[in-house]
Amino acid sequence: MPVFVEDIASRFRMSDSESGLVAASQLLATAVVTLAMAERATRPGRVKSARLGLLVAVVGFVGATFVSDPVSLIVANLVIGVGLGMVYAMATAALASTDNPDRASTLTVVGTVCATALLLVAVPAANQNLTEGFGCLVMGVACLIGWPLVGRLPDASPPQVTEVVQEKKTGTAPRPSAVLLTGMALLWAVTLGAWSYASVLGHEHTGMSSSDLSIVLAVSSVAALVGAVVGPYVAQRLGRMRSLAGFVVVQAVSMALLVTTHSSPLFIVMSVVWQATQLAVLIQTLGAAAVLDSTGRLVASLSGASALGVGFGPLLVGTFLDTLGITVLGVLLGMGTFVASLPILKMTVSASESIPAAERDEAPSVQ
Repeated sequence: MPVFVEDIASRFRMSDSESGLVAASQLLATAVVTLAMAERATRPGRVKSARLGLLVAVVGFVGATFVSDPVSLIVANLVIGVGLGMVYAMATAALASTDNPDRASTLTVVGTVCATALLLVAVPAANQNLTEGFGCLVMGVACLIGWPLVGRLPDASPPQVTEVVQEKKTGTAPRPSAVLLTGMALLWAVTLGAWSYASVLGHEHTGMSSSDLSIVLAVSSVAALVGAVVGPYVAQRLGRMRSLAGFVVVQAVSMALLVTTHSSPLFIVMSVVWQATQLAVLIQTLGAAAVLDSTGRLVASLSGASALGVGFGPLLVGTFLDTLGITVLGVLLGMGTFVASLPILKMTVSASESIPAAERDEAPSVQ
């Protein structure tokens, strides 16, 4: 999204808040569809639904490549969001259907980060070397590449959770709380809202070129894989709650420094630290949710909530950036990270307490 926001602003001569609105249209559509399909994602047919979503997303990306006005661009991004939301719901729910959700989450995040790093370089290269907007075609090709890959998704929840699924059908199974979903949405509104403007902030406040920034963001994404590896290890040594709390603190501080700094070296270092801690938080959150609900509904619901926050994030951060300036924005982002993490930390404690019950093949409750 960072390179898309910058491309949209340049291509259609939009302000930060206007380009954030276009980004929000795609991300909000992704969130709504993910939340709407969370229940569907617990039943067989994940592969078919994911592939349908990929085709819808390809249509949207092709449309976004050739539109010439902002309204059509928003419509195309809505179509993209619908398709990606279908893929997102099916793929994240499948994480809970594996024998080792923590390992599955780590491998999934690592693969996603590597693909994202490639796209952070390929998308602006296509826009600069071919013509503006052709980065969207690169994303469409990426969706087509995903067609055979989603065929490896677990197509349904494992047999041992059949009783839990049946409870959900009768309405007796607990659902994710509104506080937890709100916390997840706020955390990712803060995180991805700032990430969407990382390129803009780096260009305007450190003087780095757009091409240099795309490389920095790609390198920081790959270097951040340290967080994907270290996160589970620290959780095993210190426990889920303590390790998650520590990563949240570092994430908040590094994010605030990245937003407010005018130093290129500090910007580069903080981008790596921020991305590493973000991945550690993400993996531990997904792992805890999978432990609490092995049908995948909680994971898919949290994924939808995070996508909802991501959808509002660019619009909110763009508006604050235009009106409040980077110092106030940095403080707000840091505080928002702390507040949003509280219900997620509570969920993590519940996951730790439910492990003995899970080992006895009991279905843990979602608090």
